[in-house]
Amino acid sequence: MSLNVAFQMDPIGPINIDADSTFRIAEEAQARGHRLFYYTPDKLSYHAGRVMARGWPLTLRRERGNHFTLGEEAEVDLSTMDVVWLRQDPPFDMSYITTTHLLDMIHPGTLVVNDPFWVRNYPEKLLVLKFPDLTPPTMIARDLQALREFRKEHGEVILKPLYGNGGAGVFKLGHSDSNLASLHELFSGINREPLIMQKFLPAVSKGDKRVILVDGEPVGAINRVPAEGETRSNMHVGGRPEKVALTDRDREICERIGPLLREKGQVFVGIDVIGDWLTEINVTSPTGLQELERFDGTNVTAKIWEAIEARRAG
Repeated sequence: MSLNVAFQMDPIGPINIDADSTFRIAEEAQARGHRLFYYTPDKLSYHAGRVMARGWPLTLRRERGNHFTLGEEAEVDLSTMDVVWLRQDPPFDMSYITTTHLLDMIHPGTLVVNDPFWVRNYPEKLLVLKFPDLTPPTMIARDLQALREFRKEHGEVILKPLYGNGGAGVFKLGHSDSNLASLHELFSGINREPLIMQKFLPAVSKGDKRVILVDGEPVGAINRVPAEGETRSNMHVGGRPEKVALTDRDREICERIGPLLREKGQVFVGIDVIGDWLTEINVTSPTGLQELERFDGTNVTAKIWEAIEARRAG
């Protein structure tokens, strides 16, 4: 099977080919004989009933500083593609949401991964709310008094933007920390979105586990350990990846959420687990593939393509 595969992603030039999951997905596609087309989200458009993208045929190499070659620029009708990957990073703002609406117009005739309707309706910090018994105590609110009362009840808390990513804007607040009102004022001046507050989990000092699921099934995990003096474990802010095995609790969590992910077309998902608690279900642009493959010595990305190829053959 040879597929025409388009990647809607951030600019390919600056990516780290040793860590970027989109590069790894595209590299595996190329190795399997699929043809690649690349474009950035700003090149997506709708015109006279067609969803179009201006971009380039793409060839990849695992050579630092010389990792890609582009063909001649062309505008393509995305409905002529077999697969489109929705892989630009958040923030999950109106620009991002608009791309999901446009891609929804060609899916499932063209298989969009992950399914854009459910990416739009299941952003990472909201989908977990369907599983309150698996998650730490959580509040989503814009009202300062509500946030104060939640912190009074739970003591140390984590406060972060509802639609952020990569550890940006994440704050740990103690019971007597006097910065809550100031942070609320800061965030309120940036946008009109609510904030998310969760009970702080001390187990984060031992790591924040990223579990990778393919078509609802766990295929492995990495542990992300915060840098000294940091609460955040995201690799974007210095978290250190470590090899780790799946626990019985990890598998229990995956058994609960996996059927829903599979039903809603979320082929490649990364969940975050701290201690025994599920904190996020990442469906927009999950990461961790390359680190997992290095630690486990397995081709996890091949499993993703096997799931996609099975859907296209079905």
